[in-house]
Amino acid sequence: MVTFRLIDVPVDIDRDSARRAAAEELSDPKYQAAKPSFLQQAAQWLGEQLEKLLNSVSSGVPGGIFGLVLILVLLIVLVVVIRLRTGKVARAARAGRVVFGSTRKSAADYRRSAAEAAAAGRFDDAVRDRFRAVVRALEERALLDTRSGRTADEVAAEAGVLLPNVADHLRQGARLFDDVHYGGREGTEAAYQALTELDERCRRERPVAMAGS
Repeated sequence: MVTFRLIDVPVDIDRDSARRAAAEELSDPKYQAAKPSFLQQAAQWLGEQLEKLLNSVSSGVPGGIFGLVLILVLLIVLVVVIRLRTGKVARAARAGRVVFGSTRKSAADYRRSAAEAAAAGRFDDAVRDRFRAVVRALEERALLDTRSGRTADEVAAEAGVLLPNVADHLRQGARLFDDVHYGGREGTEAAYQALTELDERCRRERPVAMAGS
């Protein structure tokens, strides 16, 4: 507890003496230690201003101050969701979910490596490479243009237009690839077999643009 040193102040004191005595007393380190920091003062001021603002508008909001706070929280959540779905975060996430990395092999090579991985029980690798075999086969048939940065969902959407009979299976295959390669799920023999069947079906299907030729 801070106490004043009254014995240091004369009983009969004029204005200048009182000012000097007060300045001397307030310069004591005890007062400096008790003084709030600039950030504390700023936070207190902002809190007071926010309270005044909320009090001034809460009367027109159902539920009073709590209703207003709830509305503000919902607005903040809405903004965050929109930013995540359409902003830089979403674009970065899409950019990072591509099918191929820096290297690209032939469809036959991907099929061979997928079969070897499946035989060894490495179904994560088997799922990845079998879906890549599907994509490379479509590129080799010129049903997809060969370009970097294509995601599994984009493969399914683009190829599904030309191969409508397997469009649903392409979407399911893209989901299997993303779940294993980016979602952290374990590959399974069933998933590998599903992608093997998808690969075979895509190889047999004729694109609609060539159906009458």
